[in-house]
Amino acid sequence: MPNPGHHVPELTAVSIPVCDDLRRQKGIDMEQSSTDRFKRGLFALALLGLLSGLGLYAAGRGDQAELIWLAGVSPVLAALLVEILRSLWRGEVGLDIVAALSMSAALIFGETLAAAVVAVMYAGGTLLETFAEGRARREMHSLLSRVPRSATRHRNGQLEEVALDAIIPGDLLLIRQGDMVPVDGTIASETAFLDTSALTGESLPAHLNRGAAVMSGSTNAGAPFDLTATHLARDSTYAGIVRLVETAQQSKAPMARLADRWSLGFLAVTVSIAGAAWWATGDPIRAVAVLVVATPCPLILAVPVALVAGLSRAAHFGVLIKGAGPLEAMARIRTLILDKTGTLTDGRPRITSIACQNGFGEDDILRFAASLDQASKHPVAQAIVAAAKMRDLALPVPSDVVEIAGEGVTGTVDGRRVIVGGDDFVTESVGEAANSPAFPEGAVLVAVAVEGRMAGHLVMADPLRRGVGDMLAGLRGLGIARILLATGDRAAVATRVTAGLALDGIHAGLTPDGKVQLVVAERGAGTVMMVGDGVNDAPALAVADVGVAMGARGAAASAEAADVVLLVDRIDRLGTGIAIAQAARRIALQSVVAGIGLSILGMIAAAFGYLTPVQGAVFQEVIDVAVILNALRALRISPSDTGPEPEVGAAAQGATRP
Repeated sequence: MPNPGHHVPELTAVSIPVCDDLRRQKGIDMEQSSTDRFKRGLFALALLGLLSGLGLYAAGRGDQAELIWLAGVSPVLAALLVEILRSLWRGEVGLDIVAALSMSAALIFGETLAAAVVAVMYAGGTLLETFAEGRARREMHSLLSRVPRSATRHRNGQLEEVALDAIIPGDLLLIRQGDMVPVDGTIASETAFLDTSALTGESLPAHLNRGAAVMSGSTNAGAPFDLTATHLARDSTYAGIVRLVETAQQSKAPMARLADRWSLGFLAVTVSIAGAAWWATGDPIRAVAVLVVATPCPLILAVPVALVAGLSRAAHFGVLIKGAGPLEAMARIRTLILDKTGTLTDGRPRITSIACQNGFGEDDILRFAASLDQASKHPVAQAIVAAAKMRDLALPVPSDVVEIAGEGVTGTVDGRRVIVGGDDFVTESVGEAANSPAFPEGAVLVAVAVEGRMAGHLVMADPLRRGVGDMLAGLRGLGIARILLATGDRAAVATRVTAGLALDGIHAGLTPDGKVQLVVAERGAGTVMMVGDGVNDAPALAVADVGVAMGARGAAASAEAADVVLLVDRIDRLGTGIAIAQAARRIALQSVVAGIGLSILGMIAAAFGYLTPVQGAVFQEVIDVAVILNALRALRISPSDTGPEPEVGAAAQGATRP
């Protein structure tokens, strides 16, 4: 709550221009939306041309049907040729070449119906792939929108709202409760309470005194305080993290489509069979028939269908995968890097034990503390109240409540004077030795006194999520060879919290850039997945082959930078997502192998004259239906690790009072 006497005058809102980053991102999204509309238009033209031509042909107007089919094929073929040229310019060779050869050859030798069928299949396949990539596309919106665009500055005894670019070192700023610190600076008030978990991974808010350094991106968890700016906004910590994320996303190598990895071999087989048929018989129609049968629809269709089905199935379990590329990569993960706070741990410290004194019982201590803390908005107070409610304790309404920012709360409960707060504050208030219990590093004590006597202490910590050990063992069974911990927390805390876990390494005290370097270094051992939830994790999530964000309560920055977002606050769903990705990829490969095998048999039949181009197109359609039906099996994937996560014990969750 605000400090007494710290008057906050009303401010007049001013218009702050939208930052260049948001305008640039909006332009990228508009360009992507335009591309999607273009692909939908191509598919609509190809399908309309095929159906209209079939109608005219059935009515005995074959010449007009030929023109309609040509009109439907032409825009698809033109777009395909442009894409092939772009791919070749980038040094890439894909399945598009086979589709272009079959359409071009069919048109050249008058097999327009076959060309129309191929055009519909190709345009439909690319549209499906676009859908797979775009169904969950989320870029940098939340990260950029969270960057403060203004700050409250002291000037001539007044407060003014100014744009961040106007802040210079030495300016005195007011940081309200709940505000994010806009620039790096030092504390100008007596005390301040800051939540730095999104930046450093420290789960406990920090109690800072006058002159202490503060990083931008921290959140004010206590009363309003003054901050003296020491850096320009563009040189501050949070702006640096935004730049790290942008750089990581730009440098991340795009995932090759699974279908394209088969393209060169299939292209060589197709051209060889078609060329041999033409050379041996002198009949170019044989080659056209081979090319039509060889149209790689099993690859173009089966892979996107299986992967889209996998995306949908994963979403059913609360695992949002942002496209087919990340899903393919998830199936090949070999190294897993985990953040600690909010990932392996719950991220909300809870009461782990209660130490009693002077004849008070655990329920008595918790009831008095929770009753008084009903009048406080502090995260610790909320955690204590929640703990009491989980024990079904009756909580009377407190009176005469006074909250001393950063120290504790005093008041009356059931006619008794109660004090709740830090150990030093409570012992000084009652003039009694604390007799504080031992507690592990990283935990904190909340002292409780009743009627001038110490009643006891609440020990609060941020322990591991339940079932983490079993989850890691399950991930080993899915083929993950290395599991590492990467945290900004202290090494002693990280080692204590993760004791007993089968980790291959612990990397503590890491900055956002340090996490990026760790991810890059681990790439030599195989495909790398990074899992985190804080702003400090966002750059590493962006540069990893697969970044996974704990999206239920994590920072928006990490969710936007990640390839996968766990929409439910359950770390066990990580194994579920990987299992679904592996199953979907396996089904896609089965469809590809079966489809390509049947296509090769069809090419051989066409080479010997048993299939005309139109018959080859029909045969290819039969193959397409078969592989699509097989690919749709991905909708029924039932991973074995989706059981309910164990309930949290009878301790409340919440941040602790420093």
